[in-house]
Amino acid sequence: MQDADRTRIDRYRALLAVETLREALARDPASAGTARDLARTLVELGRVDEAIACYRTVLDHDPSLHAIHAGLGTLLRNTGRHAEALHHLEQAHALQPDDAPVHAVLALVLQELGHIDAAIAHLRRAIALAPDEPNYYLGLTRLSALPADDPALAAMQALAGRAGTLDDQGRMRLHFALGKALADSGHHRASFDHLLKANAIRRAQTPYDEQRIARGARAIRARFTADVIAATAASGHPSPRPVFIVGMPRSGSTLVEQILASHPLVFGAGEVGTLSDTLQDAAKRFPDWRVGTPLTGLSARDRHAIAEDYLHRLDRLVTGWTGDRPPARISNKTLDNFFHIGLIRQLWPNARIIHTLRDPIDTCLSCFSIPFDKLAFTFDLGELGRYHRHYQDQMTHWRQVLPPGTILDVRYEDIVADLETGARRIIAYCDLPWDEACLRFHESRRLVRTSSVAQVRRPIYRSAVGRWRPDDETLRPLLDGLGMASAAGDTA
Repeated sequence: MQDADRTRIDRYRALLAVETLREALARDPASAGTARDLARTLVELGRVDEAIACYRTVLDHDPSLHAIHAGLGTLLRNTGRHAEALHHLEQAHALQPDDAPVHAVLALVLQELGHIDAAIAHLRRAIALAPDEPNYYLGLTRLSALPADDPALAAMQALAGRAGTLDDQGRMRLHFALGKALADSGHHRASFDHLLKANAIRRAQTPYDEQRIARGARAIRARFTADVIAATAASGHPSPRPVFIVGMPRSGSTLVEQILASHPLVFGAGEVGTLSDTLQDAAKRFPDWRVGTPLTGLSARDRHAIAEDYLHRLDRLVTGWTGDRPPARISNKTLDNFFHIGLIRQLWPNARIIHTLRDPIDTCLSCFSIPFDKLAFTFDLGELGRYHRHYQDQMTHWRQVLPPGTILDVRYEDIVADLETGARRIIAYCDLPWDEACLRFHESRRLVRTSSVAQVRRPIYRSAVGRWRPDDETLRPLLDGLGMASAAGDTA
């Protein structure tokens, strides 16, 4: 059976399940189990608003249903509606104070809203209620350095002693948590051993087609020459509103967006699939064009329509805006948009493109320490190094084919060394007046949903510059991938 056929069958079964569950819920409107099953099936079908409405209808019949408040709160958080999510999760907590998963989701919502201490308190309570759940330790270590005598660290180490009782996911999360905790306490060798184990588990679970990435990157560089880009850039959409922040993960991009979004004329949309969605939909509307190829075959009118579509999607992301007028700039921090810089230039010649970069080894080791959900290239040192090379080759190409000044390079180490100079440079590049709020980025209460959620709630710190590195033998796969002879930075 082909994958497409299997997908159609699964969708048909889900549609039948929706009708059956709706009928069951009509007979028993306060059935928490039926409502949860219906909501989950609707989410699988992409009908999220209907799932939310389903939960609300059940609560209208019985507002004391703990599981429905918890399910609705989780779904609202996943859709970025954090204030509503917090309300329902607090209701669930009030109804059942000792529900560890609710404490964990509350912690997630609170940390993304910037309430780090409250999030830590909920995670510690979740650990007390369920000390054998590795995910709670992972959440705690992402937010806080644990002292050597912290009971949570002792509990993690005890759980590691009986890791055979955990499934692969549990062991992977526990190793990542111990990797972070031990690094924070200065036990770097033991920390890295845990990271190697965690990533080995993750890599075995995750398919990754490295050659497809390499072929795609080479094809983009071959197609997007200086002449091809220039041929359409003059007729691109004139809006200066889009700002694209691109680069490698863990390169300071969240810090840069936090600085930028602290400006009263800027909205930071974060890591959103808006550009990818726009391009995919454009490929359906214009069958002769494919994503990853230049737009020269489309008319100026069609290119303008694609650009407008993205801008409309971007505007819909603006929530909680308190300015007197719409934001002058809206940032998109989906980092692998560096593959699409040629298309960005063709569509919006006045868009700002900010490239964040950091020492390659620091960048890669930081990536290796994080259990990213979708970044499959980060689970193997060799693949990570080679991906970094593809990214570097791509950025070198764009610098060669685009006019000078099109892309602003922002080095993490420079921002850390001199925040004001770096922040002023970013704001000036975006053609905005200077605002002192950009220096108080850590006071912003904007939503942050990246792995740097705790770091950007603190003033600038320098401890991430020149992080500890294993010996060259241990790092050999990464060094070879990066094209470096040693961790000292010598080129192979």
